[in-house]
Amino acid sequence: MQAIITVILPVFGIMLTGYAAGRIRLLGEASSEALNRFVYYIALPALFFVSLARVPVGEVLNGPFLAAFGGGVLATFGIALLVGIFVFPNRLAALGLHGLCAIFSNTGYLGIPILLIIFGDAGKLPGIISTVIMGTVIMGTGIVLIEADLSQGRGPLKIAGGVLLGVAKSPLILAAAAGLGVSAAGLPVPAPLATFADILGAAASPCALFAIGLFLAGQKVTAGLGEIGWLAALKLVVQPAITWWLAYSVMSMDEPWAAAVVIQAALPTGALVFVLAQQYGIFVQRATATIMVSTVVSVVTLSLLFAALGLG
Repeated sequence: MQAIITVILPVFGIMLTGYAAGRIRLLGEASSEALNRFVYYIALPALFFVSLARVPVGEVLNGPFLAAFGGGVLATFGIALLVGIFVFPNRLAALGLHGLCAIFSNTGYLGIPILLIIFGDAGKLPGIISTVIMGTVIMGTGIVLIEADLSQGRGPLKIAGGVLLGVAKSPLILAAAAGLGVSAAGLPVPAPLATFADILGAAASPCALFAIGLFLAGQKVTAGLGEIGWLAALKLVVQPAITWWLAYSVMSMDEPWAAAVVIQAALPTGALVFVLAQQYGIFVQRATATIMVSTVVSVVTLSLLFAALGLG
């Protein structure tokens, strides 16, 4: 419980501070979008590049961990899309973000600190691997779905070209690809560049969380509570339950990897979903509210999970 409170309450506090600043109109109406652009185009690319450049590609390829984590993500995403199509119908881009809200764990800024508190250095690598997956594969999938929606109405070749161009122009994808390239080539990151990227990357999370609060100050938080509650339930209950089954019953993983993969799956929705939603101007209110609701509720669900795993 102490690990959860130590990490989650400051995260929620930053969102609440942004909300208060928005309510008293401290920074102006365009402040949330300006902060979001800084995160999307500058801070996150720096973070993605330097993080991936430092991780040996071979260390990411842990088969059982990838199967359990990826399987939980895929199954939950499929459930979210299927229900979304029939119960919460919307355009493809919005349905893609609907699905992302149900699977995108806050692995970097909640997961890694929690794993380090519980498992020490043994929890670092599972945290890094899941963060790499979230920041590259899952975020990349969301960008592909949004770009596919925006390219509709053209011929098949033009749609494919539009999607590829949109993905290729994404600063997040470009930075991740550059980081993986540096890692694969075995090249060291020059110290000044690493420090530069570390400083910028450290600003990504607090700025994104503060921007969420600013955005919420001008919105009805209660709008779409049915969909928001459904997404929070998928994220905090369904995804970790599927991942638990895969890790312990199917893959028979050893500790601490088994417990770590379930914990990473059980984390609340990460702020990057809001960053992506606001960047494209789609599904912003629902994504924002899901992040806030899942973050608050996760104090309870993570406590119950830790008890079930025998941690504490």
